[in-house]
Amino acid sequence: MAAVGKKGERMRGRSLWGWLGAVLFVLCGGPITADALARPAAIPAIPRLEKADLDAWLDGYMLYALKRGDAAGAVVVVVKDGAVLTQRGFGFADVATRRPVDPETTLFRQASVSKLVTWTAVMQLVEQGKIDLDRDVNAYLDFRIPAFDGKPVTMRNLMTHTAGFEEVQRGLNSYDPAKVPSLGAALKRQVPYRIFAPGTTPAYSNFGTSLAGYIVERVSGLSFDDYVERHIFTPAGMTRSSFRQPLPASLRPLMASGYMLGSGKPGPFELSSLSPSGGMTASGADMGRFMIAHLADGGALMKPATAAQMHRTILRLIPPLNGMALGFYEQNINGRKALSHAGDSLNFHSQLWIFPEEKVGIYMSMNAAGRQNVSGPIRSHLFDAFADRYFPFTLRDGRVDARTARDHARLMVGTYNKTRRLESSFLKAMELAGQVKVSLDAEGGIVLSLSPGLGGQARKWVEIEPFVWRELGGKMRLAAQVDNGRVVRFSLDSGSPYVAFDRVPWYLSTAWLTPAFLVSLGALLLTAIAWPAAALVRRRYGVASGLSPAARKSYRLTRGFAALAVAVVAGWILFVSRLVRDFSSLNGELDGVLIALQLVTPVAFLGLFASAVWNIRHVWTEARGRFAKFWGIVMLIAAVVLLWVGVGFHLIGFGTRF
Repeated sequence: MAAVGKKGERMRGRSLWGWLGAVLFVLCGGPITADALARPAAIPAIPRLEKADLDAWLDGYMLYALKRGDAAGAVVVVVKDGAVLTQRGFGFADVATRRPVDPETTLFRQASVSKLVTWTAVMQLVEQGKIDLDRDVNAYLDFRIPAFDGKPVTMRNLMTHTAGFEEVQRGLNSYDPAKVPSLGAALKRQVPYRIFAPGTTPAYSNFGTSLAGYIVERVSGLSFDDYVERHIFTPAGMTRSSFRQPLPASLRPLMASGYMLGSGKPGPFELSSLSPSGGMTASGADMGRFMIAHLADGGALMKPATAAQMHRTILRLIPPLNGMALGFYEQNINGRKALSHAGDSLNFHSQLWIFPEEKVGIYMSMNAAGRQNVSGPIRSHLFDAFADRYFPFTLRDGRVDARTARDHARLMVGTYNKTRRLESSFLKAMELAGQVKVSLDAEGGIVLSLSPGLGGQARKWVEIEPFVWRELGGKMRLAAQVDNGRVVRFSLDSGSPYVAFDRVPWYLSTAWLTPAFLVSLGALLLTAIAWPAAALVRRRYGVASGLSPAARKSYRLTRGFAALAVAVVAGWILFVSRLVRDFSSLNGELDGVLIALQLVTPVAFLGLFASAVWNIRHVWTEARGRFAKFWGIVMLIAAVVLLWVGVGFHLIGFGTRF
């Protein structure tokens, strides 16, 4: 029955991805029939990007996508040539009351799409000469950002996500307004460690964007909320937009409810302590006005030269993949430049795209993650299908010869870690399940353990030029950075502007460490269970252990520490699961539990190691059986593995930074 259940889960996963592929297949042209094959091929007419065609096309995709994906509602806005082409609401802003999504008035949390407003504010001050993109940001702050290898952080680094900050989570989000500090206080309470030299590595940073927002405050003399209202929302005509948390009373009735599943219960209003990076609320219509301003060479927001500077790609760390502009990142498609930014909170999921040369923009937001987090595929496939329909393009890739392709694929094999990562705290242990593995398929091609294709299957990759691959039958590219004949980093088009994957050193590679850790835990759990069971059996039949007093003590200590170590690992799993499941717990409510775990972990792991060494000494020097000797070795290896994980992934350590 268990096998049947797993198969059912796989089938449900495949069908959920598969229906998106089927819908897009029909929307982008439909199947080829036998009659069509018998007729001479005709060049299909390219649909004109007009409201009637666009509305019909959106109806065919969005209504089915929301229903199939168990998503509550969505808004889609398309602008063209300085005007709104269409703005559509789909589904419900509130499921219980059946309140429909109104593109003009319904408000959505923007999450990281908010960053584009922050970067626009920065560029206004650059235009006025009040901010220098290449000056040390400490010149604008009332606290210090330490240099890395003597190199300071600049505003250009912040805008391209190359300041080198590690990821931080503590206090990032809350549901309680009383627990959201001022922007300055939120930034000062925990400055992230720098793990990369500035300008060298894409590592997406909410802290970095919010630091820029604080500089806007410091330079302008206004609070960030006041600044964007006066200098962005008002001139752009964005009357239903706000960074204020909680929302002003006049806007609260317009707020959409947020859901994990459309069929589930709504969640509370999500608050961000780093508001410039993710705290904006806006209607779809207002986001359309924001796109129009940027597509109109800055419109009322900035001069054309400033807009051109902001939209110009200035950093491409892994050519030829998508690069980074100032705040916007490339999502180029079908031979056309497209600039974008996405944003995801627990319950709201948005993305904005602009085609600067075509003067076309698309915005989409959903108020539910949907089944299997389908909100991401829905919006990315919408963008792909939109481009294929209205901006079609024929790819003309090259091809690397088969022998070279196999050699390059073998060089890619290994374990990699995201550059946007939690490096210095106990949350690094999440890497045990989160590193990316690159392996070979039966044909010698590369296989990634992330980013499945439409059917939930592993993507197939074809090498189109040295160390550049394209998804077979798709648009996605993958490229690697090679140093001295060794692949050290790779990325994908979808995230290359702001994140990459670095090869993990062998001693932290989960390719061997995760299996070793799980086997070790299993051995320790069996040991902990067998200890009292064996004692009961001996007592029942009156059999003595036959151990010397010292051997008996080492035996008992080893079993006791084995039980304690298993309990500690279980405690860490439950603790981290709580943090991931409920981000309101990131504000210090569980610090007591964290400190207790940090106190007991070294006792358990070091005690297990010491007792295992002592135990194996007695096992090998006394007349013990083969199994006792074998299990003594197993216990020692398990103790070493746990200690290795504890040190390498910071489970052994103290402090409430994370």
